[in-house]
Amino acid sequence: MRHRFFRATLAVLTAATAALLTAAPAVARPEPHVVAREPIDDRASRIDVYSPSMDRVISTRVLHAAAGPAPTLYLLTGIGGGLDGVSWWHDTDVRAFFADKQVDVVLPFGGAYSMYTDWRADDPALGRNRWQTFLTAELPAALAGELDSTGRAAVAGVSMSAGSALDLAIQAPGRYAAVAAYSGCPWSADPSGVVGITAQVTRGGGNPANMWGPLGGPGWQAHDAYTFASALRGTAVYLSAATGVPGPIDRGGAAIPPVEALARTCTASFARRLAALGIPATHVDRPQGAHTWGQFETDLHDSWPLLAAALE
Repeated sequence: MRHRFFRATLAVLTAATAALLTAAPAVARPEPHVVAREPIDDRASRIDVYSPSMDRVISTRVLHAAAGPAPTLYLLTGIGGGLDGVSWWHDTDVRAFFADKQVDVVLPFGGAYSMYTDWRADDPALGRNRWQTFLTAELPAALAGELDSTGRAAVAGVSMSAGSALDLAIQAPGRYAAVAAYSGCPWSADPSGVVGITAQVTRGGGNPANMWGPLGGPGWQAHDAYTFASALRGTAVYLSAATGVPGPIDRGGAAIPPVEALARTCTASFARRLAALGIPATHVDRPQGAHTWGQFETDLHDSWPLLAAALE
Protein backbone atom coordinates (compact mmCIF):
# COMPACT_ATOMS: atom_id res chain seq x y z
CA MET A 1 0.00 0.00 0.00
CA ARG A 2 2.79 2.36 0.95
CA HIS A 3 4.61 1.51 -2.29
CA ARG A 4 1.56 2.37 -4.38
CA PHE A 5 1.16 5.67 -2.49
CA PHE A 6 4.84 6.50 -3.00
CA ARG A 7 4.65 5.74 -6.73
CA ALA A 8 1.50 7.85 -7.11
CA THR A 9 3.07 10.76 -5.23
CA LEU A 10 6.23 10.51 -7.34
CA ALA A 11 4.17 10.57 -10.52
CA VAL A 12 2.35 13.71 -9.41
CA LEU A 13 5.60 15.49 -8.51
CA THR A 14 7.19 14.44 -11.80
CA ALA A 15 4.23 15.78 -13.75
CA ALA A 16 4.25 19.05 -11.81
CA THR A 17 7.98 19.50 -12.41
CA ALA A 18 7.54 18.86 -16.12
CA ALA A 19 4.75 21.40 -16.27
CA LEU A 20 6.95 24.03 -14.61
CA LEU A 21 9.82 23.32 -16.97
CA THR A 22 7.61 23.63 -20.03
CA ALA A 23 5.63 26.65 -18.80
CA ALA A 24 5.76 29.81 -20.88
CA PRO A 25 8.75 31.99 -20.03
CA ALA A 26 8.18 35.09 -17.92
CA VAL A 27 7.31 38.19 -19.91
CA ALA A 28 10.43 40.32 -20.38
CA ARG A 29 10.45 43.70 -18.71
CA PRO A 30 9.86 46.42 -21.33
CA GLU A 31 12.73 48.69 -22.25
CA PRO A 32 12.48 52.45 -21.79
CA HIS A 33 11.07 53.91 -24.98
CA VAL A 34 9.43 56.94 -26.52
CA VAL A 35 5.65 56.58 -26.57
CA ALA A 36 4.78 59.92 -28.17
CA ARG A 37 6.48 62.85 -29.85
CA GLU A 38 4.71 66.09 -30.67
CA PRO A 39 6.45 69.05 -32.33
CA ILE A 40 5.94 72.35 -30.55
CA ASP A 41 7.79 74.43 -33.11
CA ASP A 42 10.75 73.92 -35.43
CA ARG A 43 13.21 73.66 -32.51
CA ALA A 44 11.16 72.22 -29.65
CA SER A 45 9.26 69.00 -29.04
CA ARG A 46 7.25 67.27 -26.38
CA ILE A 47 8.64 63.75 -26.03
CA ASP A 48 6.93 61.31 -23.67
CA VAL A 49 9.06 58.43 -22.38
CA TYR A 50 7.98 55.21 -20.70
CA SER A 51 9.93 54.46 -17.52
CA PRO A 52 10.03 50.73 -16.69
CA SER A 53 11.35 51.39 -13.18
CA MET A 54 8.38 53.64 -12.36
CA ASP A 55 5.94 51.93 -14.75
CA ARG A 56 4.62 55.21 -16.06
CA VAL A 57 5.11 57.73 -18.81
CA ILE A 58 7.20 60.82 -18.09
CA SER A 59 6.74 63.88 -20.27
CA THR A 60 9.72 65.97 -21.33
CA ARG A 61 10.25 69.11 -23.34
CA VAL A 62 13.26 69.01 -25.63
CA LEU A 63 14.98 71.98 -27.23
CA HIS A 64 16.81 70.66 -30.28
CA ALA A 65 20.19 71.78 -31.54
CA ALA A 66 20.09 73.39 -34.96
CA ALA A 67 21.85 70.57 -36.80
CA GLY A 68 24.44 67.86 -36.45
CA PRO A 69 25.68 65.97 -33.40
CA ALA A 70 25.20 67.86 -30.14
CA PRO A 71 25.77 67.30 -26.41
CA THR A 72 22.83 67.14 -24.00
CA LEU A 73 21.93 69.33 -21.04
CA TYR A 74 19.40 67.86 -18.60
CA LEU A 75 17.70 70.78 -16.88
CA LEU A 76 15.81 69.85 -13.70
CA THR A 77 13.15 72.07 -12.17
CA GLY A 78 12.02 72.87 -8.63
CA ILE A 79 9.96 71.21 -5.94
CA GLY A 80 6.71 71.08 -7.92
CA GLY A 81 8.26 69.10 -10.75
CA GLY A 82 6.97 71.58 -13.33
CA LEU A 83 3.50 70.07 -13.17
CA ASP A 84 2.44 73.06 -11.07
CA GLY A 85 3.14 75.40 -13.97
CA VAL A 86 6.36 76.65 -12.38
CA SER A 87 9.52 75.66 -14.25
CA TRP A 88 12.32 76.69 -16.59
CA TRP A 89 9.88 76.19 -19.45
CA HIS A 90 7.19 78.42 -17.97
CA ASP A 91 9.18 81.10 -16.17
CA THR A 92 12.42 81.80 -18.04
CA ASP A 93 13.74 82.61 -21.50
CA VAL A 94 15.19 79.11 -21.84
CA ARG A 95 13.83 78.65 -25.38
CA ALA A 96 15.22 81.94 -26.68
CA PHE A 97 18.52 81.55 -24.81
CA PHE A 98 19.33 78.15 -26.32
CA ALA A 99 18.01 78.97 -29.80
CA ASP A 100 21.53 79.61 -31.12
CA LYS A 101 23.34 77.06 -28.93
CA GLN A 102 24.64 73.75 -30.25
CA VAL A 103 23.10 71.62 -27.50
CA ASP A 104 19.99 69.53 -26.95
CA VAL A 105 18.23 70.64 -23.75
CA VAL A 106 16.01 68.07 -22.04
CA LEU A 107 13.51 69.30 -19.45
CA PRO A 108 11.72 66.46 -17.61
CA PHE A 109 8.33 67.13 -16.03
CA GLY A 110 7.32 65.32 -12.84
CA GLY A 111 9.02 64.22 -9.64
CA ALA A 112 7.43 66.73 -7.30
CA TYR A 113 8.88 66.46 -3.76
CA SER A 114 10.85 63.36 -4.80
CA MET A 115 14.36 64.83 -4.56
CA TYR A 116 14.87 63.16 -7.98
CA THR A 117 16.28 60.06 -6.36
CA ASP A 118 15.43 56.35 -6.17
CA TRP A 119 13.04 55.61 -3.33
CA ARG A 120 13.21 52.33 -1.45
CA ALA A 121 9.44 51.95 -1.21
CA ASP A 122 6.34 53.23 -2.94
CA ASP A 123 4.79 56.14 -1.07
CA PRO A 124 1.04 56.50 -0.46
CA ALA A 125 1.19 60.19 -1.38
CA LEU A 126 4.02 60.42 -3.91
CA GLY A 127 3.79 57.01 -5.55
CA ARG A 128 6.75 55.18 -7.07
CA ASN A 129 9.88 57.26 -7.51
CA ARG A 130 12.94 55.91 -9.30
CA TRP A 131 14.21 59.19 -10.66
CA GLN A 132 17.91 58.42 -10.43
CA THR A 133 17.39 55.33 -12.58
CA PHE A 134 15.18 57.25 -14.99
CA LEU A 135 17.42 60.29 -15.40
CA THR A 136 20.79 58.55 -15.54
CA ALA A 137 19.84 55.43 -17.51
CA GLU A 138 16.31 55.14 -18.89
CA LEU A 139 15.84 58.63 -20.29
CA PRO A 140 19.21 58.75 -22.14
CA ALA A 141 18.52 55.28 -23.58
CA ALA A 142 15.04 56.23 -24.77
CA LEU A 143 16.24 59.47 -26.36
CA ALA A 144 19.15 57.83 -28.14
CA GLY A 145 17.01 57.34 -31.24
CA GLU A 146 15.60 60.87 -31.06
CA LEU A 147 18.74 62.97 -30.60
CA ASP A 148 21.91 63.09 -32.66
CA SER A 149 24.08 63.05 -29.56
CA THR A 150 27.83 63.40 -29.16
CA GLY A 151 27.55 61.35 -25.96
CA ARG A 152 28.54 64.29 -23.76
CA ALA A 153 26.04 65.40 -21.11
CA ALA A 154 25.60 67.84 -18.23
CA VAL A 155 22.93 68.21 -15.56
CA ALA A 156 21.72 71.32 -13.77
CA GLY A 157 19.15 71.80 -11.04
CA VAL A 158 17.49 74.62 -9.13
CA SER A 159 16.22 74.86 -5.56
CA MET A 160 15.13 71.30 -4.62
CA SER A 161 16.84 69.80 -7.65
CA ALA A 162 20.14 71.63 -7.09
CA GLY A 163 21.13 69.04 -4.49
CA SER A 164 19.62 66.38 -6.74
CA ALA A 165 21.86 67.38 -9.66
CA LEU A 166 24.97 67.04 -7.51
CA ASP A 167 23.77 63.71 -6.13
CA LEU A 168 23.07 62.36 -9.62
CA ALA A 169 26.58 63.34 -10.72
CA ILE A 170 28.03 61.61 -7.66
CA GLN A 171 25.89 58.48 -7.94
CA ALA A 172 26.57 58.06 -11.67
CA PRO A 173 30.25 58.96 -12.09
CA GLY A 174 31.22 59.60 -15.68
CA ARG A 175 27.64 60.20 -16.83
CA TYR A 176 27.95 64.01 -16.74
CA ALA A 177 30.85 66.18 -17.85
CA ALA A 178 29.47 69.09 -15.82
CA VAL A 179 26.96 69.81 -13.06
CA ALA A 180 25.38 73.08 -11.95
CA ALA A 181 23.49 73.68 -8.71
CA TYR A 182 21.52 76.91 -8.42
CA SER A 183 20.15 78.07 -5.04
CA GLY A 184 19.88 74.70 -3.36
CA CYS A 185 21.37 72.67 -0.53
CA PRO A 186 23.90 69.97 -1.35
CA TRP A 187 22.72 67.07 0.76
CA SER A 188 24.27 65.84 3.95
CA ALA A 189 23.14 63.10 6.29
CA ASP A 190 23.78 65.11 9.45
CA PRO A 191 20.81 66.32 11.52
CA SER A 192 20.47 69.64 9.69
CA GLY A 193 20.60 67.93 6.31
CA VAL A 194 18.02 65.34 7.33
CA VAL A 195 15.71 68.09 8.61
CA GLY A 196 16.06 70.06 5.36
CA ILE A 197 15.33 67.10 3.10
CA THR A 198 12.50 65.89 5.32
CA ALA A 199 10.86 69.32 5.17
CA GLN A 200 10.79 69.19 1.37
CA VAL A 201 9.43 65.65 1.14
CA THR A 202 6.75 66.12 3.81
CA ARG A 203 5.62 69.35 2.16
CA GLY A 204 4.24 67.09 -0.58
CA GLY A 205 2.74 64.65 1.92
CA GLY A 206 5.50 62.06 1.45
CA ASN A 207 7.13 59.90 4.09
CA PRO A 208 10.92 60.44 3.95
CA ALA A 209 11.50 56.97 5.44
CA ASN A 210 10.11 55.58 2.18
CA MET A 211 12.86 57.37 0.34
CA TRP A 212 16.12 56.17 1.89
CA GLY A 213 14.95 54.21 4.91
CA PRO A 214 15.32 55.25 8.57
CA LEU A 215 16.15 58.93 8.89
CA GLY A 216 19.89 59.47 8.91
CA GLY A 217 20.52 55.74 8.40
CA PRO A 218 22.71 53.96 5.84
CA GLY A 219 20.44 54.87 2.92
CA TRP A 220 20.79 58.55 3.77
CA GLN A 221 24.52 58.21 4.36
CA ALA A 222 24.92 56.80 0.84
CA HIS A 223 23.62 60.11 -0.56
CA ASP A 224 25.73 62.42 1.60
CA ALA A 225 27.31 64.80 -0.91
CA TYR A 226 29.97 65.91 1.56
CA THR A 227 31.13 62.35 2.20
CA PHE A 228 31.27 61.44 -1.48
CA ALA A 229 32.26 64.81 -2.93
CA SER A 230 35.50 63.32 -4.27
CA ALA A 231 33.39 61.57 -6.91
CA LEU A 232 33.06 64.99 -8.57
CA ARG A 233 36.76 65.12 -9.35
CA GLY A 234 37.10 65.61 -13.09
CA THR A 235 33.57 67.05 -13.39
CA ALA A 236 33.10 70.76 -14.05
CA VAL A 237 31.11 72.18 -11.11
CA TYR A 238 29.12 75.42 -10.90
CA LEU A 239 27.54 76.51 -7.60
CA SER A 240 25.51 79.65 -7.05
CA ALA A 241 23.24 81.23 -4.47
CA ALA A 242 22.42 84.70 -3.14
CA THR A 243 21.88 86.52 0.12
CA GLY A 244 18.09 86.54 -0.03
CA VAL A 245 18.07 90.33 -0.36
CA PRO A 246 15.66 91.25 -3.18
CA GLY A 247 17.10 93.29 -6.02
CA PRO A 248 16.90 94.02 -9.75
CA ILE A 249 18.04 90.47 -10.53
CA ASP A 250 14.66 89.22 -9.27
CA ARG A 251 12.79 91.29 -11.88
CA GLY A 252 9.80 91.67 -9.63
CA GLY A 253 9.39 87.94 -8.99
CA ALA A 254 7.85 86.65 -5.78
CA ALA A 255 10.74 86.70 -3.32
CA ILE A 256 11.46 83.92 -0.81
CA PRO A 257 14.37 85.47 1.13
CA PRO A 258 14.68 82.90 3.98
CA VAL A 259 14.98 79.98 1.53
CA GLU A 260 17.66 81.74 -0.49
CA ALA A 261 19.65 82.71 2.60
CA LEU A 262 19.68 79.05 3.67
CA ALA A 263 20.72 77.97 0.18
CA ARG A 264 23.58 80.45 0.36
CA THR A 265 24.87 78.89 3.57
CA CYS A 266 24.62 75.34 2.17
CA THR A 267 26.24 76.28 -1.12
CA ALA A 268 29.16 78.09 0.49
CA SER A 269 29.74 75.14 2.81
CA PHE A 270 29.87 72.69 -0.09
CA ALA A 271 32.18 74.99 -2.05
CA ARG A 272 34.57 74.91 0.90
CA ARG A 273 34.36 71.10 0.97
CA LEU A 274 35.34 70.89 -2.70
CA ALA A 275 38.17 73.37 -2.16
CA ALA A 276 39.50 71.27 0.73
CA LEU A 277 39.56 68.27 -1.60
CA GLY A 278 41.36 70.25 -4.30
CA ILE A 279 38.40 69.96 -6.69
CA PRO A 280 37.98 73.06 -8.85
CA ALA A 281 34.52 74.66 -8.76
CA THR A 282 33.02 77.98 -9.76
CA HIS A 283 31.18 79.42 -6.77
CA VAL A 284 29.02 82.52 -7.27
CA ASP A 285 27.84 84.25 -4.09
CA ARG A 286 25.42 86.95 -5.23
CA PRO A 287 24.87 90.06 -3.08
CA GLN A 288 21.26 90.22 -4.24
CA GLY A 289 18.71 87.58 -5.17
CA ALA A 290 15.67 86.22 -3.35
CA HIS A 291 15.01 82.77 -4.84
CA THR A 292 13.17 83.95 -7.93
CA TRP A 293 13.13 82.85 -11.55
CA GLY A 294 14.80 86.11 -12.57
CA GLN A 295 17.75 85.08 -10.41
CA PHE A 296 17.70 81.49 -11.67
CA GLU A 297 17.59 82.62 -15.29
CA THR A 298 20.67 84.76 -14.68
CA ASP A 299 22.41 81.79 -13.07
CA LEU A 300 21.67 79.63 -16.11
CA HIS A 301 23.05 82.28 -18.47
CA ASP A 302 26.16 82.84 -16.34
CA SER A 303 26.90 79.13 -15.95
CA TRP A 304 26.52 78.30 -19.63
CA PRO A 305 30.14 79.09 -20.64
CA LEU A 306 31.42 76.60 -18.05
CA LEU A 307 28.87 73.97 -19.08
CA ALA A 308 29.53 74.52 -22.78
CA ALA A 309 33.28 74.19 -22.36
CA ALA A 310 32.89 70.89 -20.49
CA LEU A 311 30.50 69.56 -23.14
CA GLU A 312 32.93 70.06 -26.02
